[in-house]
Amino acid sequence: MSHTIALSDQDKLTLRVAAWGAVSLMSAAGAAGSAHKVATHGSIALTSATGLVGHVLTKAPKGVKYGKSVAELADQVLPALTAAMTLLKQQDPEEADNFRSTVIVAIEAGAQTHQGLPSPTLAEMARKITAALDAA
Repeated sequence: MSHTIALSDQDKLTLRVAAWGAVSLMSAAGAAGSAHKVATHGSIALTSATGLVGHVLTKAPKGVKYGKSVAELADQVLPALTAAMTLLKQQDPEEADNFRSTVIVAIEAGAQTHQGLPSPTLAEMARKITAALDAA
């Protein structure tokens, strides 16, 4: 049973940067195939989330600068994933699990847009995202 937790605007931004940023990282990693399909499938997964996480992730973060390179994006997103998990674990472990599974579904949905197995680039980006989630 999930209890009601109050997230500050900064907390919500952290969750949005983490989740939407993870989809952006997968999209960048999938550029050799179809970055647009990766982003679309990942976005659908995020906006299909339920619970508190679903309410927070209904909109992508505004005003976030994704930088000029994938490395700059990763420098923002990977720590945000860990911070989001830490924050949610402290306040509501069920919502932390919900956030983790939502992000995993989003990156898997993006990775599945290529026929067969994800490319090594997509698989490696998914591994980095999962490691950042699990670092909390």
